[in-house]
Amino acid sequence: MQQAKTMTTEETAQGRRPDPLEARARALALAAGLDPDSRIPHESKEGRTMPAWVRFRTAARTARQAEIAEDARGALAPQPAAYRDSPLTVFGAHEQATLDQMRNCMAVGRAVAGVVCADGHLGYAQPVGGVIAYEGQVSISGVGFDIACGNMAVRLDTPFAAIRGRLPVILSDITGVISFGVGRANAERVQHPVLDDDAAWQASGMADYRQKAAAQLGTVGSGNHYVDLFEDEAGLTWIGVHFGSRGLGHTSATRYLKLAGGKDGMHVPPAVVEEEGKLGQRYLAAMDLAGRYAYAGREWVVERVRRILGGAVTDSVHNHHNFAWRERHGGRDLWVVRKGATPASPGQRGFVGGSMGDDAVILEGVESPAAAAALYSTVHGAGCVFGRKEAIRRFTRPQMEAWLQERGALLAGGGLDESPMAYRRLPEVLARHEGTVRVLHRLRPVAVAMAGEGEFDPFKD
Repeated sequence: MQQAKTMTTEETAQGRRPDPLEARARALALAAGLDPDSRIPHESKEGRTMPAWVRFRTAARTARQAEIAEDARGALAPQPAAYRDSPLTVFGAHEQATLDQMRNCMAVGRAVAGVVCADGHLGYAQPVGGVIAYEGQVSISGVGFDIACGNMAVRLDTPFAAIRGRLPVILSDITGVISFGVGRANAERVQHPVLDDDAAWQASGMADYRQKAAAQLGTVGSGNHYVDLFEDEAGLTWIGVHFGSRGLGHTSATRYLKLAGGKDGMHVPPAVVEEEGKLGQRYLAAMDLAGRYAYAGREWVVERVRRILGGAVTDSVHNHHNFAWRERHGGRDLWVVRKGATPASPGQRGFVGGSMGDDAVILEGVESPAAAAALYSTVHGAGCVFGRKEAIRRFTRPQMEAWLQERGALLAGGGLDESPMAYRRLPEVLARHEGTVRVLHRLRPVAVAMAGEGEFDPFKD
């Protein structure tokens, strides 16, 4: 019987980087009766081939994630009996590893209820698309590293037809004024009251970061963060942005996660703190400050883009989707921690983007038993189905460009990891939340601005 082959140091030096899933994938290929090194048609690149073992990478990843999740379950401290087996509502279909991660989160602290939205996938400690309501506690891990990441959209009185012929110039002007990319400072110094609130900076324990935060205010970052232009069903122009609190949020989360004794990783127990404790109070102050900072940044970027386009704002929708809110559910005052989930109380509106090239929506929450079970939460996007490295391995730039061309969207920047093929389709995801939200506007993307190829953003979750 053939033995599963692993790469030697010499092979790695001469060729590609080592793949942590290769040994297990090779073993799975052998178990299926295949030579791991035989060539088979590539899964997504027409006319190309790949080693047979590559077909088993997904199964290898699933097996590894299950083992890690099981180890994490064994490391959890006993949970108060009153909070064991709290209800978990799941919208849509998910990988088992995502559900295991969510159940691990709900086995820690005073978790009253949980939700996995239809765009959910694995995240750091808690799934993206995961919502947990705690009694008297807040999860630092649940809010995540990109505190107050969120979306803002405004409608202008400018018809899209009036700017259609200038789109290439407009897109160039946007990327010339707005700073995209990792660790960037804003070329234009932003003045905002949040930077002058001495008491807030002291209470949050983040006063030493104020100068860096001032330099970064109004920068967008990279990864899935963007500035988009849209056309709605009435032919009017919308501006949409997606990003968070940048280095301020990341540094705050890292600092308080460490103080709480938490771990950085995917399958680790969440760091949950008491709302009335000294650490909890300081963390909540840091979270609130990052939330105000993120709002200020998104508002500044939208206004700068509006000046480029011209026209007046006739409607505005603005929401975080990585945050903790004090809310009342089932007659109890709870902290609802949403990680990659949009708050959607009855009548509350939210802006939810698809992938580049896919329609975005303005939606609002409705009252229903399903909405209550969802803790009045919904999706924050379409949800990725392939991680960054896997998307780069599977897809090509021409494929991505063909997708955008077919939909008539211009792109500045953007990497393969953000290609539309790496995401679910937003209408299908929203259909899973039927009866909890309603769509008010559908927005067709006409121009997309993102950081350039190959930039990884440490300030996003």
